Amino acid sequence: QVRLVESGGGLVQPGGSLRLSCAASGTTGSIVAMSWYRQAPGKQREMVAVIISGGSTTYADSVKGRFTISRDNGKSTVDLQMNSLKPEDTGVYYCNVRTVVWNIFWGQGTQVTVSS
Repeated sequence: QVRLVESGGGLVQPGGSLRLSCAASGTTGSIVAMSWYRQAPGKQREMVAVIISGGSTTYADSVKGRFTISRDNGKSTVDLQMNSLKPEDTGVYYCNVRTVVWNIFWGQGTQVTVSS
């Protein structure tokens, strides 16, 4: 089992920045991929960024060049640095991990609102 706790959401003006953090606990040694997803009101949950054990990253086209995902293996944390935020980035952001045996775990989510 892996438990995930997100933090760092909030209200920010367009063009601003936020940093989300996700702390994993439990059987963290089995984690092979850590991701951030988001869900806007009335829309499906979508992948924002993924980082795998080797350090390779993948981003949604909508956030490329603005968001950066990073992982601290020693602390079992994954961060999402979000710059140049737009109103369309508003939503609930979820941390997600996949283990070596393909178990998936989700955090409880943290609200990000981009508005003037």
